[in-house]
Amino acid sequence: MKRRLIPLTMMLSAGLVTAVITFIRGDSIIYKLGSLLVVFLIFYAIGSVIVMFLDHFDKVNSKEEMIEDEVIEKDADGETVGQSPDNE
Repeated sequence: MKRRLIPLTMMLSAGLVTAVITFIRGDSIIYKLGSLLVVFLIFYAIGSVIVMFLDHFDKVNSKEEMIEDEVIEKDADGETVGQSPDNE
C-alpha cells in the first residue's frame, strides 16, 4: 500500500464506524456531522504522524545501509582508506 493512502484509509474507516454508531443511536444530523468532522480530523492527523514516522525510519535505515556498504581498510601507516564496492 502506498503510504500516502494510510491517512485517508484511517480517516474513512473511522468515519464509517462513527456514522454507523451515530445512526444506530439515532442522534441528530448536526451531532452526526460534528462528530464525523472531529473524527475525520483526528484520524487524518494520526495517519499523517504515522507516515512521518515511517518515512523517518526509512531515511535512518537507508543511511545505516550506506554506512555498512562502505568497506574501510587500513593501510600500513594506519590511515583509513574508504572503498566502496564499486571500485573493485
